[in-house]
Parts: sequence; C-alpha cells; structure tokens
Amino acid sequence: MKKKTTIYDIAKALDITVSTVSRALSGFPAISDTTRKAVVEMAKKLNYSPNKLASALKSGKTHIIGVIVPSVQAHFFASIIHCIEDGLKDSGYRVIIYQSNESVENEINGVRTLLEAQVDGIMASMSLETEDTAHFSEIIKQNKPLILFDRVNTDLKVPTVTLDDFKAGYIATKHLIDQGYQKIAFVTTVHQIKIFNDRLEGYKAALSDHNLPVIKDHIIFGGLSIKDGRFGAGKLMRSSDKPDAIIAGDDFTALGVIKKLKEINETPPQIGVIGFANEAFSAYITPNLSTIDQHASKIGQECAKMFLKMINQESPYANMEHIVLDPGVVERESTNKKN
Repeated sequence: MKKKTTIYDIAKALDITVSTVSRALSGFPAISDTTRKAVVEMAKKLNYSPNKLASALKSGKTHIIGVIVPSVQAHFFASIIHCIEDGLKDSGYRVIIYQSNESVENEINGVRTLLEAQVDGIMASMSLETEDTAHFSEIIKQNKPLILFDRVNTDLKVPTVTLDDFKAGYIATKHLIDQGYQKIAFVTTVHQIKIFNDRLEGYKAALSDHNLPVIKDHIIFGGLSIKDGRFGAGKLMRSSDKPDAIIAGDDFTALGVIKKLKEINETPPQIGVIGFANEAFSAYITPNLSTIDQHASKIGQECAKMFLKMINQESPYANMEHIVLDPGVVERESTNKKN
C-alpha cells in the first residue's frame, strides 16, 4: 500500500522545518509568499491531503453542520437545505443531513449522532411527534449553535427562522372568501405543533372578520399526507353540511383532497382547494394547486447567515434573533372560482 504523504515529507523535500510547512498551509501571516508558494506547489506535487480529523481536534472545529428535517422528499425542505449549503460553502462548512421521518425517536437519535460526530452546530425543523425538547437542550448545554426553522418550540430559547403562520392561515382563508367561497373547511394535523396551530387560528380569525361561522365539523384533525387528504375530503363531502372550499395543512394533503374530489365528481374549482409550501408538483397537477408560499429559499439563506453570526459572537446565544418571514398567496386554478 502506498504511504500517505505527510507534512514531514513536504518539509524533507524542501529542506525546511515541519512547523514552517504547517504554518504555510494554514495561512500563518509571518510566512513569506515565496515559502508559502513553494510549500503549496510541493504539496500538490506529492498529492498531500490534510488530516482533517487532526486539524479538527487541534482547532476544536470540524467545519461540519448538522441539519435535521422531517423529510428530504419534500421540495420545501430540500430547497432549505440547498440554500443552507450554498450560504455556508464560502466559509468552508459542509452539511450532514439527517431525516427524522416525522419520528421523535429518530430525531433524538439524529441529535445524538450529530453531536458524536462533533458537528459545529445544528439546524433543525421538528418532527410532528416532538413535544419533549430535552434532546435539543443538550446542544445548548454543549454551547453549540442551535437554530430552529419552520417548525419550532418557543420553550427553547434559541434563534429561529419562521413564517408568520397565523397570517398564512388568514390569507389562505381570505383568498377563498374573495373568490366567493362561503363554507370553508380545514384539514390539518392532530399534533400540537405551533405552525399548524397558528394557521388554524388564522383561519378562524379570517372567518370571524368576514362574518362567517366557524363550523366545528368543518375542521378535520388527522395527519399530513396524500392519504390523509383523501380521508379528510371524503369525510367532509359525506357530511350533511358540505363545504364549498377546503384548506389543506400542506400541499401533499391538498393533493389527496383533489384526488378524492375528482373521484366523487366534485372537481375544483367548484370546490376550492388550497395548500401550503408551494411544492414543485403543485404547479403541474390538474387543476394546478393554489398554495401559500413559505419562502423555503429565504429560510435557508437566513439560517446560514444566522449561524455565521452565532459562531463569531463571544457566546452563540449572546444575541437572540427571531426572523419571521411574510407568506404570500400563489393563485392557481384550484381556487379560480370567479373565472
């Protein structure tokens, strides 16, 4: 087996000290440009690859960030991850991704695994099952940066990047009302997650502000999936007081709603349907789906900027930022009742 090149080999080839090689490769300012250039060229010639583990042990930094998301299959979370990576690459950071698959047990294992890997910080969007946040508190105890995005828990005193979800629920409902719908239902998750509770409260406030009743049987609690959307729509359309529009907890649930409505010949936009997240598929299904844009790219960009601020402070939690983004309605065929 070919022996791996070390800084000792470079020092021997150039007849200089090992410490000089080390300082030249790490950008030490006292090293002359001539020496630095010679060391870099010899390192390339000998195919030198730095021992990143040794460097990490010495500096206390791995330049690796952990990102925990419910699923990378959702375009929303994939876009966030892409923008986090893009925002950190110029600072030399790499990203390890861990999926919770909406399981708090997986999320706990993810935090443990990432901490064992000595990541420099963790960014996370919580699973639907997460209620106890003790595993996230461990990150804070180790004085590593923790940033929560999208799905957060206000009991944890950490920086956050979120959407104004009350407003998101409100404008989704108002959009339907403006299109002429009067009996608006809501299919959402049974889990007590802040963003979904806020959206439901926004929905109720919009109905109240427009003198429309909040009908208990028009609020269906279940899961967030195509299957749950089908179930929720079926239950609503079998009721004696059928709604004329349905808000779904996310775009996948909305897709299930549309599928079920088409099966029973209740084709949108006769029955209006709107979702959340502006998933990539929402523009291509038939009818294409109206949705609330949660600005995934902006969330990722803000997370990256926030992390770089945190690591340059005396303490990562010295200045606590809470960035709240403004949602927007993406109007498409599934709510286009007026036309």
